Amino acid sequence: MKIFTFAVAALLMVSMAEPSIAAPCRDAKGKFVKCPEKAPAKKQVCKDAKGKFAKCGTPGAKPA
Repeated sequence: MKIFTFAVAALLMVSMAEPSIAAPCRDAKGKFVKCPEKAPAKKQVCKDAKGKFAKCGTPGAKPA
């Protein structure tokens, strides 16, 4: 019974641990390098003179 309990406990610890293998990045020569951190791109929002949302590039629209 003790062996079964230890086996279940070990299985739970292994299954709940985060994977230690991250997505590897390689350079042009195939060597492993640190992956660059990608910042999420912010969507540009523009508003017109009245304060309403407008398509960027239209006359009078300014980034908000």
